[in-house]
Amino acid sequence: MLFTEQTIGAFFEDRARRQPEHDFIVYPDRGLRWSYAAFDARVNRLAKGLLAIGIEKGDHVGIWACNVPDWITFLFATAKIGAVLVAVNTAYKGHELAYVMKQSDMKALALIDQFREVDYVHTVCEVVPELLKHPRGSMLSAAFPRLRHVLFIGEDRHDGMYNLEELLALGDGAPDDDFARARAAVSNHDVVNMQYTSGTTGFPKGVMLTHRNILNNGYYIGERQRLTSADRVCVPVPLFHCFGCVLGVLATLTHGGTLVMLEQFDPVRALAAVAKERCTALYGVPTMFIAELNHPEFDMFDLSSLRTGIMAGAPCPIETMRRVVDQMHCPEITIAYGLTEASPVITQTSTDDTLERRVGTVGTVQPGIEVKIVDPETGATLGPNEPGELCCRGYNVMKGYYKMPEATAAAIDAEGWLHSGDLATRDEDGYYRIVGRSKDMIIRGGENIYPREIEEFLFTMPGVETVQVVGVPDARFGEVAAAFIKRKAGTDLTEEDVRDFARTRIARYKAPQHIFFVESFPMTASEKIQKYKLREMAKELLQIDGKVFDAEEKEKRGE
Repeated sequence: MLFTEQTIGAFFEDRARRQPEHDFIVYPDRGLRWSYAAFDARVNRLAKGLLAIGIEKGDHVGIWACNVPDWITFLFATAKIGAVLVAVNTAYKGHELAYVMKQSDMKALALIDQFREVDYVHTVCEVVPELLKHPRGSMLSAAFPRLRHVLFIGEDRHDGMYNLEELLALGDGAPDDDFARARAAVSNHDVVNMQYTSGTTGFPKGVMLTHRNILNNGYYIGERQRLTSADRVCVPVPLFHCFGCVLGVLATLTHGGTLVMLEQFDPVRALAAVAKERCTALYGVPTMFIAELNHPEFDMFDLSSLRTGIMAGAPCPIETMRRVVDQMHCPEITIAYGLTEASPVITQTSTDDTLERRVGTVGTVQPGIEVKIVDPETGATLGPNEPGELCCRGYNVMKGYYKMPEATAAAIDAEGWLHSGDLATRDEDGYYRIVGRSKDMIIRGGENIYPREIEEFLFTMPGVETVQVVGVPDARFGEVAAAFIKRKAGTDLTEEDVRDFARTRIARYKAPQHIFFVESFPMTASEKIQKYKLREMAKELLQIDGKVFDAEEKEKRGE
């Protein structure tokens, strides 16, 4: 039996009635605090404003913004009236934005002025030139026939757009009866959120997630951290990603806690937020924790309030995990594993798991979910400690990819099993280990090599701050391992140092044949390392007269 069958809006309203004055959202950099009741009132104003401009149940409302406070207002406002919030990656530029707007049948797009090097207002005016020609609410676009509104999240006025203050004012004057009818029509089986996959192997796909999917997943995520209303959760991860939206907002909501938000990740601001607000939980992908731990001002911040948190989104280096436990005073940090299509968390460690299990596994399966490991070729279910593809089934599986029935059928089989594409093992006690993506697995002359294993090994080498291992083509073996290493400050590791370290410690076929030192890694907007770009870099670096190095011959020549 699941935790709740309520919609997100109804659940939030109940929570606001039970603890109206309790802090729900804090933005330390803005000096902004919203209690549950105050935020609920703001959500209702925006929800009624959206109804006033014609947003109805099932309409798709895009949001293109970093973690500004009203990102979360849009999340709950659309949920209350049955609209679908389409989360747009903050790193997108014009071409990518246009694809998502069209593919998602977006009726409205809410945006901020700019983020990093992208001017959002200018970009949307280029993508939708009709915006500057039509009065607000009556726009007709040849390229985007469903689009009616562009909404500006702020006080500035832009041609063709409602700004946020105008929407809130419209909400103040809108009939309560219309709002009540809209709320009553929402079902927990309705799609509430669409997240677009990264698109590294084709066009991005819109993952349709329901109220039931993500609200229950958020609850079970919070349970593994033992969250209560006393917890204050620091969320520096992006809201457009499930990590921020579900693991952050909904895990905290379901336990009545407080969100301490950062508009974008910065290691010093994250550390300062934890210290200032006495946060008990901290979230991040491994690269975020590494940046915090290695920052020269790290020792200036009192992190003794920390107890738990989540490291997820990418394989978590064991040495980094140990430092988080010891140096960040975070003894109950957890590891979560999942994918957007699974709402997203499938397995997670617990606060009372041994350190060995919390650094060496991704925990056990969450309640309400079935998991099996299958042979990727035959589909046969495998036994303990046999590596294969991880599949899951349960309440958490997405409704499907929007307007992509063939892709949906390829991801979810006839029996309802979602195929993750990740290679994993399960031990006799039910703990899972992720050994890599099926597409990332390296096959060297018939031997299977799991990049994660080599990465964990190289992390133990003094002087290595971060390492990523990918497969690159090889004339003799088909594929060999290449390691991209970021050195720790003040160290001068060489290729030969790495080769010497590996020579007597791991099997020869697993040792990286190619070693590259880098200052940084290509990253997604959610701070995940893009391995496919590393593979492309390696191919370029290893080209001579259009031919790839034969690693064995290179080694023989002593190069």
